[in-house]
Amino acid sequence: MDLLGLLAEEAARVGAEASGDAASVRGDARLLRRLVRNLLENARRHGGGTPIEASTAAPSPGRVGLRVADRGPGVPDGERERIFEPFYRPAGAAETGEGYGLGLSLVRQIARAHGGDVRCLAREGGGTVFEVELPVAGAAPGGASD
Repeated sequence: MDLLGLLAEEAARVGAEASGDAASVRGDARLLRRLVRNLLENARRHGGGTPIEASTAAPSPGRVGLRVADRGPGVPDGERERIFEPFYRPAGAAETGEGYGLGLSLVRQIARAHGGDVRCLAREGGGTVFEVELPVAGAAPGGASD
């Protein structure tokens, strides 16, 4: 599956721009689409109406990275890992009805099922960055090419 093509299709749905390096990944197209869609919709929902930046890159041989960044309020340091737990709600969210539901939990499950992972980082200058790293098609799970 063409990851940049998938990212461009889904980015168009939320008004985001997609850029980066072309890379193919092997996996379930429906699940990979869900992973990308969940990240983009999360950025749209929590990004405070700011532009969403979505891109692909090759962080290391045999791997491809998918990056979705926004300029919203960000995720506090102590919650960046917890937001991947199903139905996790940050402190004070019960009053507002906001929470992270299942979307980010599914993103992590899908990434790991495809030999990768996801992490949440603070974005320099404010906001949040989600980075997913996956093996490229034909690469062994450890990153070495076949």
